[in-house]
Amino acid sequence: MNLTKVLTKDREKIPRNEAPMIVNRKETLPLIYGDTPSFLGSKVVDPDEIESDFDVIFAGVPWEGTLTWGSYSGCEIAPAEIRTAAARYGGFLPEYEIDLFDYLRIGDIGDVSIKKNDPAETMQNIYRSMDKIYKKNVIPFILGGDHSISSAVINALSENVHGNIGVIHFDAHFDNNKSFGEDEYPRCGPIYRISQNPKVKNSSIVHIAIRGPRNSPAQSAYAKEIGATTFFMHEIRRRGIESIIDEAIKIASDGTECIYVTICSDCIDAGYNPGGPPDFDGLKPHELFLALHKLGETGIAGLDYVEVYPYQDRYARSSHLASWAIIHALNGLAANKKAVKDSQEKDI
Repeated sequence: MNLTKVLTKDREKIPRNEAPMIVNRKETLPLIYGDTPSFLGSKVVDPDEIESDFDVIFAGVPWEGTLTWGSYSGCEIAPAEIRTAAARYGGFLPEYEIDLFDYLRIGDIGDVSIKKNDPAETMQNIYRSMDKIYKKNVIPFILGGDHSISSAVINALSENVHGNIGVIHFDAHFDNNKSFGEDEYPRCGPIYRISQNPKVKNSSIVHIAIRGPRNSPAQSAYAKEIGATTFFMHEIRRRGIESIIDEAIKIASDGTECIYVTICSDCIDAGYNPGGPPDFDGLKPHELFLALHKLGETGIAGLDYVEVYPYQDRYARSSHLASWAIIHALNGLAANKKAVKDSQEKDI
């Protein structure tokens, strides 16, 4: 019996407007590998045969590089955990009255090939995979993996746009170390490598939710040196996330063609993020969700969600939180596309 055909046939019988309230939901979704479903049940796509009518393509990067604190985090299994968590959800957010599947075509190419103990080759693999997506004018959403992967994605983006790139970075930490020991691709250094890309406008790099004693004076000094803007948590608490994200978008858009979004799980307060670094006094989930929805509405050129640690998160709370965050960003993109469609129909 061809199980894939059976599942596909069964899935086609289910009215989409009933999702996700479906018996045996996970069993109705296409599989990426093993028993891991594609993200939100999106179409499984051959990375060499991406069609240009996709709006978003998902890719996992199961990479665990050098540890900068503590012990083995297990973030290389997070792409599978996040996809599995997402099987619980659909694309409809009643508070925005939009189902993302009404406006977006999304696919999932599975995981990028990584080479253990060889970060340079792994970064090249990420670059090549993302370049294929960008060459089809499709937006990649990346499930990490540790934070070192972000610079490789932006390198691919930079080869496929004419103008400059702005970056909005949600994190407890600046992550701008040049290196960590002998590792030139550490998880604490993606923003340094991103800032070296000539198409990234450094004054349009925006850090959001930076806080706490895991940041060094040198990291703070580097952010100031390159002209990046930092919104610390005390300012977010005082002004509110809506004001902050509006200003962040304005800064990241100034003199740039597009905005890339990179999210470390520890931008969220540790009390809501058991599967992540123990960084307290962070964003509440609703603050991140609102910000990502607004970014989607504005338009983004890519997004990654990194540093989810399944081994310390028995109930996969952080993987579910990641799914919610990504769905809000997708819903924002859908709202953007809906607005364009409505405007075009009005002009006819």
